[in-house]
Amino acid sequence: MLLTPRDSRAPARRAPSRRARTVRRAAAALVASAVSVCLVAASAPPAPLGVGDRLFPYLGNPGYDVASYDLSFTYSGKNTEPLKAVTTIDAWTTRPLERINLDFAYGDVESVEVDGEAASFATAGEDLVITPARPLTAGAWTRVTVRHTSDPTPGTDRDGGWVRTDDGLAMANQADAAHLVFPCNDHPSDKAMFTIRVTAPDGYTAVANGLPAGAERAGRTTTWTYRTQHPMATELAQVSIGRSRVLHRTGPHGLPLRDVVPAADAAKLEPWLKKTPDQIAWMESKVGRYPFETYGLLMAGADTGFELETQTLSLFEKDLFTEPAYPEWYVDSIMVHELSHQWFGDSVTPRTWSDLWLNEGHATWYEALYAEEHGDRPMEARMKAAYSASDRWRASGGPPAAPKPPVPGQKIGIFRANVYDGAALVLYALREAIGASAFAQLERLWVREHQDGTAGTADFTELASDISGRDLSGFFQAWLYGEKTPPMPGHPDWKSTAPAEAAGPTKGAAPAKPAASAKPAASAKPAASAAPAGGRG
Repeated sequence: MLLTPRDSRAPARRAPSRRARTVRRAAAALVASAVSVCLVAASAPPAPLGVGDRLFPYLGNPGYDVASYDLSFTYSGKNTEPLKAVTTIDAWTTRPLERINLDFAYGDVESVEVDGEAASFATAGEDLVITPARPLTAGAWTRVTVRHTSDPTPGTDRDGGWVRTDDGLAMANQADAAHLVFPCNDHPSDKAMFTIRVTAPDGYTAVANGLPAGAERAGRTTTWTYRTQHPMATELAQVSIGRSRVLHRTGPHGLPLRDVVPAADAAKLEPWLKKTPDQIAWMESKVGRYPFETYGLLMAGADTGFELETQTLSLFEKDLFTEPAYPEWYVDSIMVHELSHQWFGDSVTPRTWSDLWLNEGHATWYEALYAEEHGDRPMEARMKAAYSASDRWRASGGPPAAPKPPVPGQKIGIFRANVYDGAALVLYALREAIGASAFAQLERLWVREHQDGTAGTADFTELASDISGRDLSGFFQAWLYGEKTPPMPGHPDWKSTAPAEAAGPTKGAAPAKPAASAKPAASAKPAASAAPAGGRG
């Protein structure tokens, strides 16, 4: 996500058991700290649970593994009114449960059923706590159906969830906002398949993640259905409802592409949209085949302050493409940033939110590489500038793999410069240390081995060590967790400015936008070494 804050020796390939070991490791690793509170006595007061994420301790819930979500939304035609909604969750229990906790914080619950029987429910913190008619056994297949509202009006000190656009709604759920829209296990470690149905009045078009699975008219409304073909984290869900046009084209290997734009702006936006097939081909030349069933851009008439890599349908502010002050190379690189997330973050999803650097560092890396190859913006100049600022970023936001927790009410949350250009700097150092050939092999093998799964920093460290033929644990420990930036391999003259040497922010002032996510000033083009700002995304 771009926070606007937009800002040669190859070992034999290892047995393919790594992916099998890691795809489901997420749940086991994260729930370990929560096991003692999982078996909640029915007589005890409802309590919020979590999977123990260091940055979001109450996100996710132990005791079950979601297989699929079926989401149904009914839109009235006014984006200030709550939508009627039904969320159906199919899941496997991983241990006996007398209660089921779901993350849900911003809607009214009408009723809950578990396996077709009415269940009682209560709220605790940002959890919906459900008590089935009878306890669930370990290893049971269970279905939870929640009838509720989904409120698109902004909450107090909460950002994300539904985004109100000029003509309807879109979603921006990263990092911890999907449960403002629908009940879920709102942690990236629990990916699932999605079916999404949207009913809207005549004149509106609804589009969601995945491929269309039908549109049915009834009176003056139409219900659109979409289904994903690959598992997805809740934070990547997307629904667009608006007076939109859906534009179709074909990408590499016959990949179906569809873009969603305000109907009145379709012709004006076409010069940008037609770039996508070549950008996909460029990314495939770097890391391998596109990992999903479709792709496209959702250009929303909204002032979000960021772009977002929602799976198969990336969210963009329309004005990124219509503001003439933004140079072409800059806009192109932001498009590539969100596209590259389809591999890094969407297909290979972080096991914990502390692994965010693997998403944003890679997206920033390919954003910068594209700008170098197509916009004459040298990667080395950008990385040298990032190195100069790295110690300050570490002091303010934490090291790349140990970001400081989010501050309540602060829009950028954990999406700070340390996980954008600060993390891309780690990848630059790695390439300098192991060589371009080994680095390229690492990138391809990483997305292939962990496709459709979750992975973390330890996995990346292990794979990089295997490919390079040497133990890189010390390298990553220093670069990812150190308070100070290590010396840059091959560039001993590079210096990082200590926090005390830089002018500090005015007390009470808003934090600076990360370089990787901040838009350039409308009055001036970004410098060649500047990171195209790209908001959360």
